[in-house]
Amino acid sequence: MRQELRTKIIEVCDKKIASKGDNVGLSFYAFFANKNNNPELLIEAATWWIQTHQLDHFVKAHKIKQMVLDNL
Repeated sequence: MRQELRTKIIEVCDKKIASKGDNVGLSFYAFFANKNNNPELLIEAATWWIQTHQLDHFVKAHKIKQMVLDNL
């Protein structure tokens, strides 16, 4: 996963945890605006989330952040 996406994921997870608490869940769509302005990055996130790790639609933000920090 490219660094740009890793950074974005960590920022979004931190923001969601800060505003909604440690138990907040999110999907990979949380990392993107409602516009499809970067389809390559969206596909990269979807592939990592769905195909590589076979995650559910909603996953706890702290788990996603830790996975990214662990370079999974």
